Amino acid sequence: MPMTDSWQTAEIPGPKKASLIIKPDIADAMIRRARRPIMVVGHGILEYEVEGRKLIDCLIELSRRGKIPVVATASTNQEFLNRGFSPSALMPAVDLANRLTDARWNGLDGKDSYDLAIFVGLPYYMEWTILSGLKHFAPHVKTMTLDCVYQPNASWSFPNSSIKDWAANLTCIVANLGD
Repeated sequence: MPMTDSWQTAEIPGPKKASLIIKPDIADAMIRRARRPIMVVGHGILEYEVEGRKLIDCLIELSRRGKIPVVATASTNQEFLNRGFSPSALMPAVDLANRLTDARWNGLDGKDSYDLAIFVGLPYYMEWTILSGLKHFAPHVKTMTLDCVYQPNASWSFPNSSIKDWAANLTCIVANLGD
């Protein structure tokens, strides 16, 4: 049975908790179904490898295959640029979350609001707080976290899992979006 407890033991999410991403197909379906997804990445993406390559490279491929704009936070922008990939914006995660709560905000490109926000690589406590705010104040935005720890305030989250299982799931998500 997948672990669905908060990563931080003192955190109590409330009665509404994230649905589990048990199979990569679930995440693929959510991304394909989204009209306007956006991906928010934090510095944690520089720490992990996914099947022998840096997580940032996997996310660049996910962005390209899924046509998902990327918002770089913290010190990740330079790492993206070093790989020949230009994020759509460089912005603090809290600022982006604040903008996502406004249903009238027309996004980074001024075209329309986002309906799916994907988070990966932010510090757990920060992502917890941002997702809690979006859960309560942005019902028009579904949220997904692609980290290897369960985030109960997201709409969809991986369960607490090993790095090996998590890496295999991310690889499948990226591969399936190319079909």
